[in-house]
Amino acid sequence: MTSTPAPWLTIVGIGEDGWDGLPPAARAAVTEAALVVGGARHLALVPETAGQERLAWPSPLSDAFPALLARRGQRVTVLASGDPHWFGIGATLARLVPAQETRAFPAPGAFTLAASRLGWALQEVTCLSLHGRPLETVIPHLFPGSRLLLLSWDGTTPAKLAALLRERGFGPSVLTVLEAMGGPREHVQTATADDWTEGNVLDLNTIALTCTITPGARVLPRGPGLPDDWFQHDGKITKREVRAVALSYLAPGRGEMLWDVGAGSGSIAIEWLLADPANRAVAVESRADRLVAIRANALGFGVPGLTVREGAAPDALADLPPPDAVFIGGGLTGAGVVEACWQALRPGGRLVATAVTLETEAALSQWHTTLGGSLTRLSVERAVPLGNFRGWRPLMPVTLWRGEKPR
Repeated sequence: MTSTPAPWLTIVGIGEDGWDGLPPAARAAVTEAALVVGGARHLALVPETAGQERLAWPSPLSDAFPALLARRGQRVTVLASGDPHWFGIGATLARLVPAQETRAFPAPGAFTLAASRLGWALQEVTCLSLHGRPLETVIPHLFPGSRLLLLSWDGTTPAKLAALLRERGFGPSVLTVLEAMGGPREHVQTATADDWTEGNVLDLNTIALTCTITPGARVLPRGPGLPDDWFQHDGKITKREVRAVALSYLAPGRGEMLWDVGAGSGSIAIEWLLADPANRAVAVESRADRLVAIRANALGFGVPGLTVREGAAPDALADLPPPDAVFIGGGLTGAGVVEACWQALRPGGRLVATAVTLETEAALSQWHTTLGGSLTRLSVERAVPLGNFRGWRPLMPVTLWRGEKPR
């Protein structure tokens, strides 16, 4: 039996009320520490102790980690905003220091304080951080009647968010900006996105958003198969009916990685990411104009984390993280493409490929014979105007092969 190391790293959450708001145990962790680490604002909130070393977070913050870890076994205290393990430094340090070597004293975070100010049930609210993240991250969470609490990047975030909401048909949505909650500078201002104007907002602010739409607003549904014309594309797009089936075959879980090979518009990768915020995806595409469209689509659908890899498979697949699922929408007949994807696929992973030509269909049939799985052929017809009437116009039939790698 091995002995558990004594905790040496303490993480103290501190609010705008500073030293007065800390419980006795948290105060003791600060005064008794050999080293206190935190942002300049946090360090200014606690009294100095004779002989104590202080370290303000550098930029990038990770530059301080070696010095912090070198103090292992000594008393080290890290100051953080509110709850350190909710979009805070606590989660970062947990990847460096085992939990049994740490202890934490969380304070009420911005989400908790904002909910208490507004009387919102926190479990019914979507909580996101826009600090250090693209503003478009909010897009998949915009629904009529939904409530969001958002940690701002700085004082310009509310105005930028209001502009994005107006652009997407959410102009009547109400923004409540809560500044420096819990301290003497606390201030609240409220307006609709339509009426929001550039003003003086403290960098330390949290946005409470209640969503309301106008006719024609673009709201992203939860299910797969988004309209084709919502994507920028040059015709190289997996049509929505086929895309919905392909995504059901790919079976996105949580925290899984997808390779979208021959991505075209990136529609498969984008909908994979929309299925769960913890998912990851790489869109592999060789054409420069399509790469531009993929990046624009990813931003427009609120999944800026989509990785884009320029090049043709299989060479462009080198050094990519192993996938849990692979979609091959282009380049199927290229030498070594299927072999490289199948080899990289994790056990239990799914590979889905589509074909519209006789040559690619023959290749799918051969892979089905070799690796098993299922073959499906989809025929889709859409009603279109025909003079003063309507008629059916068929799309090209699409064959899908789904293979699952043995565990």
